[in-house]
Amino acid sequence: MPSSSLYDAIAPFPERFNLASYYLDRNADEGRSDKVALLAGDERRTYGDVLARTRRVAAALRGAGVRPEERVLIVLPDGFAFAEAFFGILRAGAVFAMVNPLLKREDYAAYLEYTKARVVIGHAEVLPELGPAVASARLACELWVVGGEARGFAAFDDVLAAADGDGHAAEVEPTGPDDLAGWLFTSGSTGRPKACVHTHADFAWSTETYALQVVRYEESDVCLSVPKLFFGYATGTNLMFPFRVGATSVLFPGRSTADELFDQIAAHRPTLLTSVPTMIGNMLRSPRWDETDFSSLRVCLSAGEALPASLYSEWKERTGVEILDGIGSAEMFHIYISNRLDDVRVGSLGQIVPGYEASIVGPDGDELPDGEPGRLRVRGGSTALCYWGDKAKSRETFQGEWCTSADIFRRDEGYYFYEGRTDDLIKVSGIWTSPLEIENALLEHPSVAEVCVCGHAGEDELVKPYAFVVVSPGKDGSDVLADELKAWVKERLAPHKYPRWFEWRAALPKNDRGKIARKLLKEELAAR
Repeated sequence: MPSSSLYDAIAPFPERFNLASYYLDRNADEGRSDKVALLAGDERRTYGDVLARTRRVAAALRGAGVRPEERVLIVLPDGFAFAEAFFGILRAGAVFAMVNPLLKREDYAAYLEYTKARVVIGHAEVLPELGPAVASARLACELWVVGGEARGFAAFDDVLAAADGDGHAAEVEPTGPDDLAGWLFTSGSTGRPKACVHTHADFAWSTETYALQVVRYEESDVCLSVPKLFFGYATGTNLMFPFRVGATSVLFPGRSTADELFDQIAAHRPTLLTSVPTMIGNMLRSPRWDETDFSSLRVCLSAGEALPASLYSEWKERTGVEILDGIGSAEMFHIYISNRLDDVRVGSLGQIVPGYEASIVGPDGDELPDGEPGRLRVRGGSTALCYWGDKAKSRETFQGEWCTSADIFRRDEGYYFYEGRTDDLIKVSGIWTSPLEIENALLEHPSVAEVCVCGHAGEDELVKPYAFVVVSPGKDGSDVLADELKAWVKERLAPHKYPRWFEWRAALPKNDRGKIARKLLKEELAAR
């Protein structure tokens, strides 16, 4: 049984519980109908505006025959319509599924078959890829198009205009905390993304623990995110969590670049920035850094990939703004290990979030002592029910209340240190080696802007570290630099860990979460 304190982190949820009421309606009930909820460029929407549109979305979904616990697929860039669709789906008792609006036709076809969505809400800009997939889908009946010509499908605004936002069909479905609410897709690092099935209580649990007790969201916060809303990390930090306290979220539809972030910071003066290490590095290296005023920020969040200590230290020194590095997963919805505003252990991911427990286990499942690396197991009130349609993988990952990840950690005095994933470790000279350790050492060198280390077998068929490197502005990749970097690593790490090969790249591939796509680089090496 879990410890008595595990589920004491928050009060029990009521018998009737729906996230649309929890995140959105409560703001009207508490007198915030006229407060700005969303900012996008020069436009704004109040909580009252969002609620009114959300009521129409719910009514329209019911009118289209969507029943409770049926999936609705969201294929939208960040914008007002995303929030309206998201909360409208929940209000109707349906289940949201969110995917990247930059995918290809075959990807959309696969998601449509997997989700069995009757209704899809997509943007006009993705119609060349999404439209044919919907038209040929076996079960999809309707596509509601946001932001442009509908091209034979239904326009989102027309659908909502025809719906009765004041009638019975617009009311909140009387769901309970254990009813299904959303699918979160894994990153697909080991194959096609799998859907982690979550209940209404799962999302609220992370909100009450991580958002309120660790980050300490406040009504006065203005939130800005590098990751996009279809990614659960950002759905939490830049939509759900701000709405829980009546804060304001800044949305922009385009790609997240350093220049875009500088523009958004100047225009909207955010207090809370959700970021990823790659973007933190890009911003620090930008020629616009010195002209940007960061004084509005009170905290920066980092997750998605390991934050090198060198990046943390440089950011903190140059801005004075704390970075809370943490780790979460689609399986747990959000972050369950994190540094604290008043307690940051540089190089670590911090301590377990209230409402969660974690252990580090060996191959036999037995718990390991401090200092010894092993797989991380975690449990708490936000654990997914399963991977949809994958019973074998579900049994491997979910054991009762516990979720066993593929992440390798070590623990030291209650602080957790990330060592990589089980499928990323490199066996060098008979010793398992974390590529992250090598990457962090290389990133401390002033000539290295980005790096990804993979295992590669040389002519002797022995696996050694291979480094893909993006050099810093004004630097050139060369044999001289390679020799310098080898010596640099040897001075800092065990001798067998230095990269034997260096390959200079203008950029490293990224996945749709903004992480370096290690899988693609590993596949590229394997094909040589």
